[in-house]
Order: sequence, then C-alpha cells, then structure tokens
Amino acid sequence: MSLRLFFIIIFLVFGNLYAQNGTLKGVIKDASTNETLVGVNVYLINNITTGGTTNINGEYSFSCPVGQHEIGVSFIGMVSDTLNVVIVENQETDINILLQPDAQILETFKVEVGKFNKRIEDLTVSMEVIKPSVIEEKNIRSIETILDQTPGVNILDGEPQIRGGSGFTFGIGSKVAVIVDDMPMLSGDAGRPLWDFVPLENIEQIEIIKGASSVLSGASALSGSIHIRTAEPGMKPSTKISLYSGFYSAPQDTLMKWWDDYPYIHGLNFSHSEKIGNLNFVIGGMVNNDHGYIGAPNPGKFVLDTITDFEDSQMTSEKVRVNLGLKYYLKNFENLNFGVNVNAMQNSRNLTLAWNDDSTGFYRAYPGGVILENQIMYNVDPFINFLTKNNGKHSLKGRVLITNNQMNNNQSNHSELYFIDYQYKKEFQQFKDLELIIGTSYSKVFSKASLYEGRGTPYNFLENSSAYTELRKTFKEVLSVSVGYRREAYWLNDQNRDDAQIFRGGLNLKITEGTNLRASYGQGYRFPTIAERYIKTAVGSFGVFDNPDLKPEKSWNLEAGIRQGYKVGKFYGYVDVAGFRQEYENTIEYLFGFWDSTYTFAIAGFKFLNTGKSRVTGIDASIVGTISTNKKSGITFMIAYTYIKPITLEPDVNFAKDFKPGGSGEFSYNATSTDSTQQILNYRFIKTFKGDLSYTFRKIITIGVSGRYFSKIDNYDKAIVDFEEVTTNTGGSLQAIKYVDYHKNAAPEVVILDARFSVAFQKKHKISVIVNNFMNETYSLRPLKAESMRTTMFQYTLTI
Repeated sequence: MSLRLFFIIIFLVFGNLYAQNGTLKGVIKDASTNETLVGVNVYLINNITTGGTTNINGEYSFSCPVGQHEIGVSFIGMVSDTLNVVIVENQETDINILLQPDAQILETFKVEVGKFNKRIEDLTVSMEVIKPSVIEEKNIRSIETILDQTPGVNILDGEPQIRGGSGFTFGIGSKVAVIVDDMPMLSGDAGRPLWDFVPLENIEQIEIIKGASSVLSGASALSGSIHIRTAEPGMKPSTKISLYSGFYSAPQDTLMKWWDDYPYIHGLNFSHSEKIGNLNFVIGGMVNNDHGYIGAPNPGKFVLDTITDFEDSQMTSEKVRVNLGLKYYLKNFENLNFGVNVNAMQNSRNLTLAWNDDSTGFYRAYPGGVILENQIMYNVDPFINFLTKNNGKHSLKGRVLITNNQMNNNQSNHSELYFIDYQYKKEFQQFKDLELIIGTSYSKVFSKASLYEGRGTPYNFLENSSAYTELRKTFKEVLSVSVGYRREAYWLNDQNRDDAQIFRGGLNLKITEGTNLRASYGQGYRFPTIAERYIKTAVGSFGVFDNPDLKPEKSWNLEAGIRQGYKVGKFYGYVDVAGFRQEYENTIEYLFGFWDSTYTFAIAGFKFLNTGKSRVTGIDASIVGTISTNKKSGITFMIAYTYIKPITLEPDVNFAKDFKPGGSGEFSYNATSTDSTQQILNYRFIKTFKGDLSYTFRKIITIGVSGRYFSKIDNYDKAIVDFEEVTTNTGGSLQAIKYVDYHKNAAPEVVILDARFSVAFQKKHKISVIVNNFMNETYSLRPLKAESMRTTMFQYTLTI
C-alpha cells in the first residue's frame, strides 16, 4: 500500500466519524426558583460515558452521535428526568431543561441547623443531626443511648466524648456542652449532663457540633456541643402515646446471673401539642420502671459500712417526668410572643462505681462502691421574643433549675441554678446574606452539700457572666464566612476569679450544588466546677479527693472537611470526611491514686488534676444513603469511622504527689500509665465504627440492624493495678479489686449489634420489637464497669 493511499483511508475514516456527530447544549434550571443549577449530569442512557456537566451558569454542551437518543438528567435534590432528542449532523441542538425538587430527598438531607438556621452542608463546622423518628424506631429511653450510636461520639458511663476530647470523669465537669432550646442542661454544681431530664418524647431534632464551639455554646463546649430542639405544635393537634415492656436476658455465663425474679423493663411515653387560638400548648411525659442488671454488693465478711447493707430489690430504678410548654402570641401585636417551659422529674436509681469482681460478680456492685439516689429536679424557663420590622429578633430567656439529691453515705446535695440570656439576631437586607448574632448571659449557682466540704464549708457558689457575638456572610451563594468572639468571667466563692477571650472562624466553599469544602478554627475554655475543686467524700474503700488549686482548661481546634452528595438513579446520599487537630492546655483528668498520707480518709481514690498539655488528632468519615425502590419502600444506611490519636505532650511533667506504699511519690504521665510507650491518653478508643441499615416496605414493615465497634482501651491508670495489689494483699480484710487480668485477656475490640422490627397499620398504630446487644455479649468499656447484657423490648405506638 502506497503512503498516499494510507493517508486517504485515514482521512476518510476519521472524517466520516466526525461528520456523524452533532452538539447537544442548553441551560438547566430549578423549576421552583428558576435559578440555574451547577453540576447537573446530562448523559446518553445507552452510553453514560457520553455526556457533560453544567457550568457555573447552568450551561451544558457536548458532542453527540447523530440520530434519536434518550437523554438522562440527574442532580442531587432534584427528580431525575429523561427526554428524547434528535441530533442532526454538524448542527447544534438546544434543549433547556427544568428540574423539579425531590421532596423526599429534601426532607432527608436538606436539614436546617444551628442558630443561623442554615443547611447542614453550608456550615463551617462538622455536625451530625438526629431526627425524632430514629429515637422512636429504636425505643430510646435515655438520650445518651442514641448519642452513643452517632459518628464521632461516645458516651462512657454518662460522660460524653467527642473525638476523644475527654476521658472518664463519671460525667463530672463535662467537656461537651448539652443545651436544650438554648438552655444549659448541665448540673450547676458538678457540670454533669442531665440526660434523664431531656424530654425525649418531644424532640424536633438533635444537633451535635464536633470541635471546640464555646463562642455560641458556652464555656463547657471545650470539645463540642449537643443542641436539642424541642418541637412546637403544627397546624393540626397531635398526640402520641408509646407503651413498652421488655426484659434482660441471662448472661452467657449463667454463674453471673444474680436474680431469681423477672428482670423487667416497663415504660410509657406520651406527648400532645396543639394551637389553641393564639396559644401554643405542649405537654408530655414519661414513666419508666427498670429492674436493673447490676445487683447489690455481696460483701460477706467484707462489710465496711452501712452503704452495702441493702437488698437487690433496692437496685431497681423508677423515673417519672412531665413537661409543659406554653407560648402565647398577642392578638394586636403579632411580633411579640412570650411563654414558659416547665419540666419536673422524680428519679430513684443507683450509681455504681465498680463491679464486684471480674468473674461471677461481674454484674454485682463492689462493697462500698455503689450509692443509692432519690433525685427530685424541676426547672421553670420563662421567655419573651420580639420581632422587629427590619428582620431583627430580640430574645430574653431565663431559667431556674432546682436539683435535690438524697443519697446514702452522706452523699446528699442540693443545688440551685439561675440563668438569664439576652440575644439579638438580625439579617441585613441591604447586605445580602449577612447575619449577626450578639448576646450576653449571666448565671449563678448555689450549692449545699457535705461532700463539697473541701474548703471547710458545705456552702459554695459559682457566678459566670459572658458576652458573645458571631457574624456570618455568604458571597454569591458560593462562599460562606463566619467569625465569632466570646468573653467569659467566673467567680467562685468570691475567692477565685478568672476570665478568658475566645475566638472562632470558618469557611465553607460550595464547589457545586453537591460538593462543599469547609475549614474552621475554634477556641475552647472551661472553668472547673464546684465538684471538681471541692468534692471530698469516701464511699467504702474508695475516696474522692478535693483539689482547690485546679486551673481552668483551654483548647483550640482546627479542622478541614468535605461533604460530597451523590445521586445515581434512585440511590442518593452524601459522603463526609474531616481531618482535625485539637490541643489542650491544663488538661483536667480524673485520676486514681493514693492521695491520703495517713490512709484515715480513704485508702485510695480519684482526684481531678491538671495533667499538662495534650493533643488529639484524627479523621472522621461517614457515608449516608438511601436506595428508594418506590415512593413507599426503600433502604437507608449509615457507615461511619473515627480514628483518633490522643497523646500527652508533657509525659515527664510531675503534676501531683501520691502516697503509694513504697512508691516514689512522683505523679507524671509516664509514672502513672499502664502503657506509656505511645503516650496515649487514658480511657480513649483509638478506632470506632458505627453503622446502621434499615429496610422499609410500603411504609408498613421496617427491619433494621445497627452496630458499634470499639477498639480496646490502650491505656488506663496504673493506680488501678496498685489498688488491686493492695486489696489483694490485705490478708482478707478487703475484697480484692479485679481488673488487670480482665483487661489483659479481653478481646482486642468490642462489637455490639442491635436489631429491630416494626409493623405499622391503619396509619395510627405501630408494633415494634427491639433487641439491643443481640449477641448477648459480656463486655466492659470503662474499667470496672459492666455494660448491659441483651435486652428485648416490645413497643406499641399510637399516633393521633
């Protein structure tokens, strides 16, 4: 073949291919707003490799073979569309397209959150959102249960951990702020989350902010905050009643079973809301009776005091709570509304510090290691809101929270919290998408408790005042910028005063409608509570020691993340990945040691200490999705992974002195850790997985399973080892503490599976079966604390 003939053939072949193409182009808009859409996928149904994506002006254009084709159009949050087009050789075919919003997707993923009520994908911080349907579906009896199934969040025996920002403190001095309708939900004297006091039956949604968020959430938000919104009445009256009854299974090792009666769990939740003229009326409540899975101590010859002198029947818990919400709109002054929220609870329960032993006494309390409590608590929260004509809102809210805890072994305490907050919020129309929040708050805590006599008197008080502001601006609906500032001042017993300035800032860049990049920096500050400084009490062989010189802890958090939405046919959802770094100064840890040189107060126990500087780095990743088979059936899933590296930055700093027999007295990280090789902080899970899978058939039958994975705790207090040695070598005068062998022989991870099944009928009724710890694992997360064996629950829900 001649060279001339070869070029002629090549020209004819490629010229023929080129001549058989045309161009398809056009503009795609949102049919509801007539705004152009960026990032819409347009493609050939029979060859998805041929297609294009709309640019910033909503325009698309691509080369297409001649002839008749079926074109697919898909975009997150919109109903996918198909259309037939005819492509003419060497010609442009203009097809403009209007996409309809997908109501189901918008309901699932377009959630408005935060004080600025923005879509979650537009925030500059990492946030998780929990809707009330999840709480009902899993028969959650206390809010910490659902939080423990949330990506990046762990609840360790009542203590909230967000990204490993805290260890274990029995919930005292929480480093996570818990807020209900902008009101603090931490006890005034101890800073302990009041989980039982949260009105689960009337929740609109739960928002979990990860990372330091003290500017708007308050000083307790050192490593994050949990915001709970309660629901207001809709246009029609709504009533919901939920009855449940279940039981604890016997442990796998039947020798661990301590009860002979029926291990019951019974309860009732109810809520009613309606608009009565200009009045919004909400009422709700719950009753719960729980046999409990921890038995009374079985001390035998080891009885030390009257704290262990009670029966198994006294280890049960009974809780009754009722809440009322009233909000009134003036007839002739619609911009003004005011009202009051009231919540009251009576709660009888036990607080178990340690198990009896690591074998047959796994589900019994240690002699002297349990407290019986009868708690009465109520709050009254008045408020008034005024809306201005220029898009401003003035809010004034107050709270009176009274807590009275009657406890054995001289542990009783009484506290009163008084709180007031003024906030002004405004959207400036002359500066498009510019919003401002500015406010000030004041609180005062009175405490009376013999266990807080570390300074020589049972009376203590703590005052706090603060001023805060945050500004948010969106530029061309693409870039969001937020900056904030807070000033805190504290007074403790008119003797200790401290103040701090806190800053934050963040960016969110919308690459396309489904892709958002975010970055943020935030500072945190937390002043020690009355309990952390002045608690001094003995519980049997254990003690808790005071530390009046405890310093405030500070932190800063830096993170960057991406949120990517996806939609392929009827499969849609989002992927979220964030990397973070958080550093702490004057880190407060709850450490076990020998603090009494005379051993007259207690042999050993816990003490709050400043342990120096520490750092937590890591990554959060989650994928959430829905596969919709039709309008009434589908699959939803969530898979999340969190990896953290929590380390001390000052392993050799001697931050305290203890009096261990034969010890050096040195109390540094290296001297007090069971494993200091990697400098990992105590009581942290390096790796956690959370997952959930649910299938719904015709909105009638729902089957679901959820799982949690915790890596083994690498490091814990060496004093627990010392205390085990001391109690073992007393010649029989003390019951030996047993933990070291359990931890050594425990599996390298804990995997817990839950399952649920429900049937709905006649639009009002639903019957459910919920099984938690389906495999009936015997496990411990916090040292010396047994977690629950399998529970099976039957639930009936009536919605009117």
